[in-house]
Amino acid sequence: MLDGVFSFVLLDTRDNSFIAARDAIGVTPLYIGWGIDGSVWISSEVKGLNDDCEHFEIFPPGHLYSSKQGGFKRWYNPPWFSEVIPSVPYDPLALRKAFEKAVIKRLMTDVPFGVLLSGGLDSSLVAAVTVRHLAGTKAAKRWGTKLHSFCVGLEGSPDLKAAKEVANYLGTMHHEFTFTVQDGIDAIEDVIYHTETYDVTTIRASTPMFLMSRKIKSLGVKMVISGEGSDEIFGGYLYFHKAPNKEELHRETCQKIKALHQYDCLRANKATSAWGLEARVPFLDKEFINEAMSIDPEWKMIRPDLGRIEKWMLRKAFDDEEQPFLPKVTVFISNFCYINMLIEQWS
Repeated sequence: MLDGVFSFVLLDTRDNSFIAARDAIGVTPLYIGWGIDGSVWISSEVKGLNDDCEHFEIFPPGHLYSSKQGGFKRWYNPPWFSEVIPSVPYDPLALRKAFEKAVIKRLMTDVPFGVLLSGGLDSSLVAAVTVRHLAGTKAAKRWGTKLHSFCVGLEGSPDLKAAKEVANYLGTMHHEFTFTVQDGIDAIEDVIYHTETYDVTTIRASTPMFLMSRKIKSLGVKMVISGEGSDEIFGGYLYFHKAPNKEELHRETCQKIKALHQYDCLRANKATSAWGLEARVPFLDKEFINEAMSIDPEWKMIRPDLGRIEKWMLRKAFDDEEQPFLPKVTVFISNFCYINMLIEQWS
């Protein structure tokens, strides 16, 4: 079965038939349209479809389209897709190894690269695993032993402070970019043009990434690794506190992952590629998702009575006393404590 991220059209010149396919989660964008004359149009951007298209839609992730059969067929159908409640016991080491493998897989490159580092748990874990692996690799010898990390925020943002603390701990070559509210407002039209969405949440999150990507590309960096997908897999959003039971929590995480291609994946791909920068997302590795979604969701339940905050399962997997990946405060500070810090900072 195909692994990685992709979207492609394969033409058979013998009879002009073709097949088109998209990766499992929909990290790369793809759209399909049908013309009035019966033609089929396929593009990585909506704006690439011809005006004569009578109808167009998002090409569904994990699907194959055959011109001979005239329809879609799902090629990606993991056990979690049916939303049956899993019962595999939680193994912190197995989860850690699966994530390390997902990150290392995305370090196969011959171009200068770095990590997007906000100072939160997800991006910090990406950076920590990358730093550990980087030393001694061919890429490190070619581009230098220090990993480049990048953060963007408004002047005085807690994000900038948190990212710098993690960068200092990991020893990365850290680049801090700031923007003003007016910079963000001025960029909105371009952000909408490139992301091809009017979704308010997506536009809001895409704008800083869009502004940062331009500056990263100007430094000669061509690829970055980012932390999208963790909240959907491990139930990291605020409302997961209200999950009545593990069954409902699991179903919700399944639905969130299935919808990622319309939101986080779209932002990570289009806000960066607008400047010719490639973003890679290890949390959305097919094998890692299968590992994380096969674990009994009871371990994802937020249980203050047991000392379990959101994404506790992920945090515990990287809580290594002998060789710490990150400072304790980064691993175990709650997202919601961090949100309160932001509110206090900007109120």
